[in-house]
Amino acid sequence: MTIALATCSRLPDGNDDVRALTAALASLGIDAEPAIWDGDVDWSRHDLVVIRSTWDYTGKRDAFVAWAESLPHVLNPAGIVRWNTDKRYLRDLSDAGLPVVPTLWDPDDIPSGWPEYVIKPAVSIGSRDTARWGPGEEDAARAHLRSLRDAGRTVMVQPYLSAVDTAGETALIFCDGEYSHAGRKAQILTPGAGVQGPVRDDATRGQVTASTATDAELDVARRALAAVPGGEDLLYARVDLIPGPDGSPLIIELELTEPNLYLHHAPGSATRFAKAIAGWC
Repeated sequence: MTIALATCSRLPDGNDDVRALTAALASLGIDAEPAIWDGDVDWSRHDLVVIRSTWDYTGKRDAFVAWAESLPHVLNPAGIVRWNTDKRYLRDLSDAGLPVVPTLWDPDDIPSGWPEYVIKPAVSIGSRDTARWGPGEEDAARAHLRSLRDAGRTVMVQPYLSAVDTAGETALIFCDGEYSHAGRKAQILTPGAGVQGPVRDDATRGQVTASTATDAELDVARRALAAVPGGEDLLYARVDLIPGPDGSPLIIELELTEPNLYLHHAPGSATRFAKAIAGWC
């Protein structure tokens, strides 16, 4: 049995998660190797492809989705990849009654009622093409908004929630539908940061530390995963939450395609995921 852990050309050997999973799978007698998703790879020789650090797909999303759809056995499934790689899925979650960070979609102008706000494209990863804007930066913010719209990209504008600076984001990681562990990610966007540069490994951006999910966070995360089309076929999931103005958790991202799972922050989690992968083979 051989498993491909899909990655990108910038990380040919994968990230920390890939290395941890490779070792954990080997301990179960399963061969696994990193493989560049758009490289010269004979995918037919692998019994299963697990999407991992494919962090360069945003500029070629159509090709990425087509690649996932061409694979006979891929996790997470291609249908979920198509749905989750465009952040308009947040509208689906909001329509289903989930607490999502308020979002303006393709607005004609910057918001007047939010002291600080974030502008980003609906197809993006990490903080690529994303910026935090505030008072005195209206011209630059409008230029950012206009540049995304002129490029034909769907634009999202969200209020910058002050809890990011204090509590940070909490990432809840699930394995085969069951809660595994959590990580806390510190502030990424600084005031007046401008449009962020190329995608980088998570370790070079917001510092991540081990965390413990609250009952309220677990409730929101489980409700969100229950609303995912085809969610019963999820091998892994990461639900990113942030406290809203009243302290209750809001969904900022639902990462079902290529999330960092922060395995090195949770002893035993790599083995847990390896056993789950083995169960899908």
